[in-house]
Amino acid sequence: MATLIRVTGEWDVAEECAQEAFASALEHWPRDGVPRNPGAWLTTTARNRAVDRLRREATERRLLADMGPPEQTPQEDLLSLIFTCCHPALALESRVALTLRTLTGLTTAEVARAFLVPEATMAKRLTRAKQKIRSAAIPYRVPPRELLEPRLAAVLGVLYLLFNEGYSASTGTEPVRENLCADAIWLARTLVRLMPSPPEAKGLLALMLLHHSRRSTRVNSLGVLVTLDEQDRSQWDREQIAEGVALLESAAVHGQPGPYQIQAAIAACHATAQSASDTDWAQIVALYDRLPRTPVIALNRAAAVAMAAGPEAGLALVDQLAPDLDGYYLLPATRAHLLGRLGRHTEAADAYAAALALAPTQAERKFLSGKLSITRAAVRR
Repeated sequence: MATLIRVTGEWDVAEECAQEAFASALEHWPRDGVPRNPGAWLTTTARNRAVDRLRREATERRLLADMGPPEQTPQEDLLSLIFTCCHPALALESRVALTLRTLTGLTTAEVARAFLVPEATMAKRLTRAKQKIRSAAIPYRVPPRELLEPRLAAVLGVLYLLFNEGYSASTGTEPVRENLCADAIWLARTLVRLMPSPPEAKGLLALMLLHHSRRSTRVNSLGVLVTLDEQDRSQWDREQIAEGVALLESAAVHGQPGPYQIQAAIAACHATAQSASDTDWAQIVALYDRLPRTPVIALNRAAAVAMAAGPEAGLALVDQLAPDLDGYYLLPATRAHLLGRLGRHTEAADAYAAALALAPTQAERKFLSGKLSITRAAVRR
């Protein structure tokens, strides 16, 4: 998609040409065999269709002269696409949403879930953003260094949400989408090389690495989620933890703590604790207090308060969030866990059932189903 948008200058045309290339593959590959490099085949086929289309349409011929060098690498195309989508002429949410939709292959529905808005609302935002880029003739390129800073917040937001979707998938059978995590980490590394001074870029890369270090222990052999306190810490990637901590320390030298650095510091508290019981929950609560109090951050803080000050204190905070997190499965799931710790098993079972009905992935449903069965057994006793 990034290559096609560079060639055509049009999001919709690029999407159509990509679809035509996939349709052609479905026709030819069963008959002729899968090519040695399927990705290159698809990109070349789609690009050729795009060029043919532009040649046929006289009003679009001028774009052929502005295509840029055909030898531009996919990585350069990706970075150009990110910075094009993150142009300050677009509203911040539109920048992030358009980049996620175009760059990562997330569906409009998945992007909408990331922003907690209806799919129809997100579809309209995406359409308006594409129209804005076209009408304002926003260039498709990585901007010069002096213009990078105004786009940094949106670029960081894109990479953050991209990693989140990979680390905790909002749909599908797999709880972790490894390719999205790897893409986000690679792009974050590239951004740190491109802009080594802003501490938040280092903070975001540190956050990704610290979370990613636990990836192999988050799901068991049966495909069930494993909670942080039950994960096998000996299997965590110590090299990634060390790199994440070093990046965080390097960012802290600037004395400009931002939300990504603070979240990375929370992740470091977990990653460096020798055991779950050694976790410094009071420090984690203090770090959450320095973050913007979004509903999801408030829920995470409530869970930390429950560990630091007891389940009753945490439950009181969770119950205040119901209006803001309606439909978000982790709200009833967190509530169920705290009710269980308080011995209120009947209420906990009802909350687990509510969370199960909302859970987006198979691994999460398996986990909640197991918790529900255990809690119902406790009620019967």
